[in-house]
Amino acid sequence: MSESLEIKTLQDRLDRIQELEEFTENCKKQLDKIYETLGWSRDYKREPMEQCPYDPNHRVPVRSMEKHKASCSLRKMGYSAEEQAEMVDPSVCYENSSVRSFTMDKSTQHQVILKARSAAPLMRMEGVFWQGQYSGQPVDVPQNHKRTTCDLTVADRLALYDHVAGVFSQEKQAASSSNDDLYVDLVSKLQKDDQQNEPKTHLELMAEMRDYKRRRQSYRAKNVHITKKSYTEVIREVINVHSGELSRQWREEEDEESTKSELSSLRHRQDERRSASSESRHSHSRRHRSRERSRDRESRKRKKKERDSRSPDDHHHNRKKKKKKKKEEREMEK
Repeated sequence: MSESLEIKTLQDRLDRIQELEEFTENCKKQLDKIYETLGWSRDYKREPMEQCPYDPNHRVPVRSMEKHKASCSLRKMGYSAEEQAEMVDPSVCYENSSVRSFTMDKSTQHQVILKARSAAPLMRMEGVFWQGQYSGQPVDVPQNHKRTTCDLTVADRLALYDHVAGVFSQEKQAASSSNDDLYVDLVSKLQKDDQQNEPKTHLELMAEMRDYKRRRQSYRAKNVHITKKSYTEVIREVINVHSGELSRQWREEEDEESTKSELSSLRHRQDERRSASSESRHSHSRRHRSRERSRDRESRKRKKKERDSRSPDDHHHNRKKKKKKKKEEREMEK
């Protein structure tokens, strides 16, 4: 009896194992069909994952970590998905242009605002921002116009603008000062070659030799910005300076030509207006003369009609009156 029970339990276990194997085979077939429809493969290797620095619950592949960090940081600052979709990185538009950009971080922004606030007056004054109009707490750098107007005051925005403009002006002055030496030296040399047609005196030659020796002794110390550069870089800077000067001259010539063309077009328009006004005056005077002539003709016709309408007796009576009047005048003269 016991042996029969053991055989039965063993058979039940084998049946269960068979059912599980069939179930797993069926599941594998279904998975293979899903992989086939999606175009996936079982041999796909999982990419290495990294943890997001802004949210520890986020694990992202390494290849898309930078993109995720940008969107996650904006989400942490309170920007919605619609606002992120409207944001565009403008750096692509200025890659091949001379437009410079400035990246502002939170600490720099707060320092600039505090510096402007400390320089402002304590009390309210007309036409000047006072300390109460500046932000006291550090604010995240706004990423769109809406956040700029909401998070920063007018005084804060003006202080940031002055700071960025000052940084750019300093960079421009530094770049121009580095190129001034090259440009001025070349221009002065060309001018000397053109002007010095006469032979130099002994004193001038001695002075040039003295300056040449001094320049050679202090050349490595003072002209470091030239000595550290290669010959190609120096020539490139010279070409850039001269091309900039030529472009400036061409622009001035184009501006002069455009102003001349505008003046000539204005004069042409004024002449046309004058001719049109003179023609209108002539036509007006002609119309006036024709009207006066027509009025004279009408008045003559009326007088003629009146004469024709008079009777011969009236005409005879008028004659007698005229004769009588002349006779009286002669008597009075006598």
